Amino acid sequence: MSTSASEESWSADNRRTPDALLHSAPSRDVTPQDMVMATGRDVTPASLDWARRKLETEGAAAIEKLLP
Repeated sequence: MSTSASEESWSADNRRTPDALLHSAPSRDVTPQDMVMATGRDVTPASLDWARRKLETEGAAAIEKLLP
């Protein structure tokens, strides 16, 4: 059983998924919908209003307070 030359030349690091591809972060500001979804609530007009108020008073850091 032989392996191709290209497979042999790969190091273990070349076969790993880069960390940046494993984790995601918003590339934009946190939206009210992001806030609602982070709490596990249904996206409704009432929950979006709650999230808008929270973002207005606490800013984007409000979502960090929701995380364990």
